[in-house]
Amino acid sequence: MSRLLPHSVVLLLLAGLAGCNSGPDPAQRQAAVDAFATVQKVFQHPRCQNCHIPGDQPLQFDEGLPHAMGVVRGPAGHGAEGLPCSTCHGEANPPASYGPHAPPGAPHWALPPPQQRMVTIGLSAPELCRMIQDKGQNGSRDFAALLKHVSEDKLVLWGWNPGGTRAPVSVPHAEFVAKFKTWTDAGAPCPTG
Repeated sequence: MSRLLPHSVVLLLLAGLAGCNSGPDPAQRQAAVDAFATVQKVFQHPRCQNCHIPGDQPLQFDEGLPHAMGVVRGPAGHGAEGLPCSTCHGEANPPASYGPHAPPGAPHWALPPPQQRMVTIGLSAPELCRMIQDKGQNGSRDFAALLKHVSEDKLVLWGWNPGGTRAPVSVPHAEFVAKFKTWTDAGAPCPTG
C-alpha cells in the first residue's frame, strides 16, 4: 500500500534539494568572480607565464623573450637530455655578487610537463578559469591541492622573490592566496565574456 506524504512535507523536501544545488548566492558569486581578476593577474604575470607556455621553449625576462641557448622543455619538463634546467638553475637564487642577470633558482626548477602545460599566455579570463579547473590541464589537482600549490610550493613562491632585476609578482602573496581561496570556496565560478 502506497502512502503519500503531506503536501507541505513534499515542498520542504524540494526546497531543501533545490538549496543543495543552487551554488553560491549572487553576492558570493560576484565576490568570487571579482577575486578571480586577481588570480588572473598573478597567473598571467611574467614570473608565472614565462614557464606556462604553449610551445616548448621557455620565455625569460619581463618581456617574455625566448630563452637563450636553445633551451627546451624536454620530455618531462626538466629540459633536454644533456641540458637539464638544473645545469644553470640551482635550488636558490645566486648571491647578488653574481650580477643582475645570473640564472635564478628555486627548488625543483622546471616547466610543466608537456602533457599538462598549464598554458596561461593569451587566455581570456573565462579560458584561464576553465584551464585552472581542468584536472587534465592543471596537474590533476582539485581545489584543495591547487590552493596548497599556490600557497606552499617553493617554485611558485619564487615569483615573489625572483632575484636580480626581475620584477616580482605585483600582488602580495597573502592577498593572492586569500583571493584564490575566495574564488575556490565559492566553487570557482568563471567570469563571462
